[in-house]
Amino acid sequence: MKLIRLTLLLSALLAGAAVAQNYPVKSPRLMVGFAPGGGTDLVARIVAQKLGELWGQTVVVDNRPGASGMIAGDIVAKAAPDGYTLLLTPQTSIAVAPALYGKAPYDPAKDFTPITLAGSSPLLMVVHPSFPPKTFAEFVALVKKSGPNALTFGSGGIGSSPHMAGELLGAALGVKMNHVPYKGENPALTDTIGGQIPIMFGNLPVAVPYVQSGKLRGLANTASTRSPLAPTIPTVAESGIKNYSIATWSAILGPAGMPAELSARIQRDVARVINQPETRDRLVGMGVDLIGNTPDEFGSFLRAEIVRYAQVIKSAGIKAE
Repeated sequence: MKLIRLTLLLSALLAGAAVAQNYPVKSPRLMVGFAPGGGTDLVARIVAQKLGELWGQTVVVDNRPGASGMIAGDIVAKAAPDGYTLLLTPQTSIAVAPALYGKAPYDPAKDFTPITLAGSSPLLMVVHPSFPPKTFAEFVALVKKSGPNALTFGSGGIGSSPHMAGELLGAALGVKMNHVPYKGENPALTDTIGGQIPIMFGNLPVAVPYVQSGKLRGLANTASTRSPLAPTIPTVAESGIKNYSIATWSAILGPAGMPAELSARIQRDVARVINQPETRDRLVGMGVDLIGNTPDEFGSFLRAEIVRYAQVIKSAGIKAE
């Protein structure tokens, strides 16, 4: 019996290795759960183009916007685990939306094969120039003095990374802030610049030009390290809130059940193309910090993110629109 099991295991390993070695023999699809032109879509198209050049097969970017990216996620979760239907997504679709909506068409921890965390983009906490605090430390003092719901922050929508950044910060400070969701990042920026709301968390590449022009003031970077696009703006952690870190990440996943050799092959190729000088320059110029970690490393990170955001959503009482 043991010999039969070993034989079956060896056969499966050899079959997986053969699939990985020959992959791809046709055009893979890279599903994106958001409309063309956004940050996730741009990262997907850059990665898809370079993978296509490496593989000698066109990698088709397939946009299926809706339900916070869960429409695209569901297509991938139900696809054959052969590597020809992949998902490029931020945490919204995998770690946030299932907990936010309370019911998802897939189990984010069980229905996907983690492949790699390609990169992450910091967020900036920006304020209107008339907002009294000039530094993050002064902001913390004001928050604690003002009490719950005295201060308002805006974001591009409920469940977005900027929204989660504000909720995580409020939890770290032990004070609830009032969240105003907008239907997109640009309307939130417009109202922050106009002084209708004092505070906003925004994606760094979008917010930086307004900081540079003086229309907004940057108080903190939410990631674990400073960004080369905004080197003078300190991180929240170095400003005194230890262990605080959040960024909008871009990850690649496949359906559950993909052979380990195949997911490892795709990860190595993604890491290879994002570290090509031309690709690196384009992505870094967009504010993306490149990662390209292994499937096991990304799997551990993803499980922790699912738990973290579920806790934030529950403790803050966040409800979907």
